[in-house]
Amino acid sequence: MQKYQLLIGGEWRDPASGEWFETTEPYSGNVWALIPRADRSDADRAVEAAYRAFKNPAWAKLTGTQRGALLRKLAELIEANVELLGSVEQRDNGKLMAEVSGQVRNVAQWFHYYAGLADKIEGVVVAINKADVFNYVKYEPLGVVVAITPWNSPLALTTWKLAPALAAGNTVVIKPSEYTSASLLELGRLALEAGFPAGVVNVVTGFGPEVGEPLVAHPRVTKVAFTGGEVGGRAVNQAAAVGFKKVTLELGGKSPNIVFEDADLEQAIKGAISGVFGASGQTCMAGSRLLLQDTIHDVFLEKLIAAVREARIGDPALMETQIGPIATRAQWEKILRMIEMAKVEGATCVLGGHPLEGPGYGQGQFIAPTIFTDVRNDMRIAQQEVFGPVLCILKFKGQAEAIRIANDVDYGLAAGVWTQNLQRAFECVDQLEAGTVWVNNYRSTSFTTPFGGYKHSGIGREGGTEAIKEYLQAKSVWITTRPNRANPFVLG
Repeated sequence: MQKYQLLIGGEWRDPASGEWFETTEPYSGNVWALIPRADRSDADRAVEAAYRAFKNPAWAKLTGTQRGALLRKLAELIEANVELLGSVEQRDNGKLMAEVSGQVRNVAQWFHYYAGLADKIEGVVVAINKADVFNYVKYEPLGVVVAITPWNSPLALTTWKLAPALAAGNTVVIKPSEYTSASLLELGRLALEAGFPAGVVNVVTGFGPEVGEPLVAHPRVTKVAFTGGEVGGRAVNQAAAVGFKKVTLELGGKSPNIVFEDADLEQAIKGAISGVFGASGQTCMAGSRLLLQDTIHDVFLEKLIAAVREARIGDPALMETQIGPIATRAQWEKILRMIEMAKVEGATCVLGGHPLEGPGYGQGQFIAPTIFTDVRNDMRIAQQEVFGPVLCILKFKGQAEAIRIANDVDYGLAAGVWTQNLQRAFECVDQLEAGTVWVNNYRSTSFTTPFGGYKHSGIGREGGTEAIKEYLQAKSVWITTRPNRANPFVLG
């Protein structure tokens, strides 16, 4: 039984409450670690430690090149600990080992990328419209950043925030999901080993009302970066607004995956499967609305069902497993409720629609891959995020109808388009209201490009050079090169 501590100010500390809570394996249901239950006093200590570190010359006076060297060292340590980090995260959230090991390697690449950007934060000299004045703009870090991250991909989604925040010169307090805290405590250990000064990276664990809310409200916090659901994101945004804090919100999605009749159907079927059944549908970018042109609907559906029936479902620790358990019991119950709701509203369940139990399914926290047809876009199953292995299929006749259906939702995180018509592809890219559009692929991501959503899917961007701007503020500097003898009561 692993018993963890909080990371505050470069030291491992017991929670002020003296309490720990259990974390369990989604597959077996076994308790495998104890996580510290932090409270408001721990949150205050973490923020104060981060604030002191931000002001400390040991961090504040580092050049971008020196910060980059620390990030590069952390990346190397992650690469050396892929197996450990992957196994910890896999035990905590039930993600497929085949997927999580690749994600951890990709996490290292994110740190390498932002290590390279750390000394490329450049200002600009402005061609000002005034004589005898020199003006330039410089970019400075914000200060203390709070990163609040979810249970579906803890290491990856924390890194999307941590790497650019550190590259920009900020200090960070990480608050992981109470369901999946262990891998981020391990990441904190590696940050210490990499040589980051005390207090630059802090990790406090526990429950939202007890530690998350005090972190967001703390007056020394200048930025909150949050990934989670729409309800949580709205609460964070409202709380942060009281203190005029900057926010980045990466929230939910109900992403359309549009297949036209001229598409490569075999590739589109693979894209539809990976789009919603990969990670058991527990991803914000899931292509949970499959839009099929009416002329190919029946043949596509037949082939899709046949392919999904062959999925290997079971122990996520086995490399051959393709679909694993739902990460939490609460989420498992929510998905089942939404499946029943869809049936009541008139959608036709043509595959799955039930939990899986018996040998090979551990404690039974599995849901069969589920496909609904006869779905109207006004049904809740087509409008609300399920966050599970549930696909709803909608028919369309032509491009205009496809775009109308695709955009007729509160979310705008991502979209997929499958066509061999180049003109149609570019028109769809322009017309879709989504932060990411994939053409003839789905779920591709990279540290080199921005990711984020339109509408209720969030605020701001993560990834690429756009992300580092989210953790900087501009300062305009005016220097007079010759004394001004004009009337001081008149604005110059």
